[in-house]
Amino acid sequence: MTEKSHAHALLGKLEHYIQNEFPIDAGIGKSPRELYEPITYILSLDGKRIRPLLSLLAYGIYKTDPETILSQAAAVEVFHNFTLMHDDIMDDAPLRRGKEAVHMKWNNNVAILSGDVMLVKAYDLLLPTQAEKLGEVIRLFNKTASEVCEGQQFDMNFEALESVHEDEYINMIRLKTAVLLGFALQLGALLAGAEKDDAQKLYDFGMNIGVGFQLKDDLLDVFADQAKFGKQVGGDIISNKKTFLLIKALELAEGKDAEALNYWLSQSDFDKEEKVQAVRGIYEKLGIKAITEAKMNSYFEAGFAQYDAIHFKNEDYFLELKKITQDLIHREKGSGIDLSRPDLFTKTTSTFSSTCSPSTSSEEWLSKCLLTSLV
Repeated sequence: MTEKSHAHALLGKLEHYIQNEFPIDAGIGKSPRELYEPITYILSLDGKRIRPLLSLLAYGIYKTDPETILSQAAAVEVFHNFTLMHDDIMDDAPLRRGKEAVHMKWNNNVAILSGDVMLVKAYDLLLPTQAEKLGEVIRLFNKTASEVCEGQQFDMNFEALESVHEDEYINMIRLKTAVLLGFALQLGALLAGAEKDDAQKLYDFGMNIGVGFQLKDDLLDVFADQAKFGKQVGGDIISNKKTFLLIKALELAEGKDAEALNYWLSQSDFDKEEKVQAVRGIYEKLGIKAITEAKMNSYFEAGFAQYDAIHFKNEDYFLELKKITQDLIHREKGSGIDLSRPDLFTKTTSTFSSTCSPSTSSEEWLSKCLLTSLV
């Protein structure tokens, strides 16, 4: 790769802003330290910075100075990490990105309060927006923030329900995951002065891609290659998580298949590998993989249809954002880039880790930083 991608360059600037300028501008690190240290801690973990990158690239489709909206892009990342901090409390998750979750390193009360301050700081980061656009940006941000909370509540509600309908599940993942991707793209477009119709198309693109990626995540949890997946295959089966696959299996299973599926769902003491193999076998018999792939691809296709319909001004940004998304769709979680494919080194990139340094060689950087999921 002889030329750095726009995404490569922008991520370096974004990371510098988040780690160096944001703490000063937002007053992070001041007393009491117990309130602010968790914020710098979670932002220093290996975050992918996908959402703010989407804002910057969407802006670049219309104007060539996306570094002027680093503050607003960072607002999306700070809000996202606020939701993660609170999600970890609700899920009692011990780890976040391989390190102690904030509530484990400190305590629940500290994590709640620090998360609250992060939400406030996200609003601060939106304030540099031009006065004539600020009201609309805040309105859309508030709508998105409310929807993310709605999605989290639906997800928690599902844990206590015996059955969840397919439409309910799709709506939950749309709210919990996809709307923030849509907002990130819409934000960049609006700040660049794009027509509202184009900004809406970019929102719809992000929303559809986000739903598709969550369905892919559900699929990979059951059918991925363990060596490439990056976490235990079958984790959703072990925990009886109501994913799209389980919902469809419960809908379609009859006779002995239904009996076997309900048996494994009712067991509290079981061999994990045996349960995963048994339930996966039921999924295979019912054709759940093909059904999920068809649903997933319908969202990907709908998203790209919206994207291809926008009116862009800067073709290089337009093509790069599209290529990034396409590469993500065709790569399994946890897998690295295929170094034998030279086409992946031509002004394109994928998802990134905050530990990636733009000063590293292009091949080293891509092999370290290309991840495979927007969710």
